Amino acid sequence: MAHFELPEIETLRRDLERDIVGKKVKSVDLKSLKSIEGHRTKKSFTSGLEGAKVLDVVRVGLTIVITLDNEHALLLDLADGCRLERVASKTETDSDTEITITFTQTGDLRIVDSTGETVVRLVSLDDLDEALGDPAERGLDLLSEPIPWIEFGRFVLQRTEPLKVLLTDPSVFMGIGPIYSDEILFDAGLRYDRPANELTTQELRRLQRSIVSILHDAIKYGGTSIESRPFHSLAGEEGNFGEHLAVYGRAGELSPRSRTPIEKATFKKRTVYYCTTQV
Repeated sequence: MAHFELPEIETLRRDLERDIVGKKVKSVDLKSLKSIEGHRTKKSFTSGLEGAKVLDVVRVGLTIVITLDNEHALLLDLADGCRLERVASKTETDSDTEITITFTQTGDLRIVDSTGETVVRLVSLDDLDEALGDPAERGLDLLSEPIPWIEFGRFVLQRTEPLKVLLTDPSVFMGIGPIYSDEILFDAGLRYDRPANELTTQELRRLQRSIVSILHDAIKYGGTSIESRPFHSLAGEEGNFGEHLAVYGRAGELSPRSRTPIEKATFKKRTVYYCTTQV
């Protein structure tokens, strides 16, 4: 399943935390069981949500975990192209709405997914760790779990992959995809095809700093919404980081660093955008 990248998931998590914690579920409507995992009937899913109060909203990797007061948690694995909507109950329902959760106050939370790839799970807290999978199989999440740069450097120097491949491998780094990998490498001044184990100490420092700063900046602006991959907050606002992209999708425009045209290339079946100053 193609996920949004980490800033988009974290933006939605923060929106949900502000908006639904403390709210009580009144009713749940399912269009089908297409997005629901582990339930054979609609009733077995809806009955586990109705009447429950939301206690917390956290992120584990790219999974949003909504903890309820009935010893269960709702897990959202949102596909690229899915929308979460927080709207008044009287708002017209989009034909692609798969799940509508109505609260006793302040309307609905709707999951709108035309891709059919979003996965929603309702699990008991006793089964939560198993449902989330082995932590060892998840990549570094430098937003949730910062690490010292020396440890970061050792981690990267053990790898031989080119940096573009390394950054976009979810078992190595969590939630960095085509957009943010290009922006990180531009910010760090590193080429996409540099082998990870050849970086100098200074370059390792720059890479770690760029990962953290680019992801934080993207979250500050509410994620990235571009024509090829639209993204909206819970309130329906477009992510504004697209206006701050330095290289991604800007082939032929002048680089903010060198004032020469931004280059576009295909590498390992991936499209990359870069500046000739990256080494």
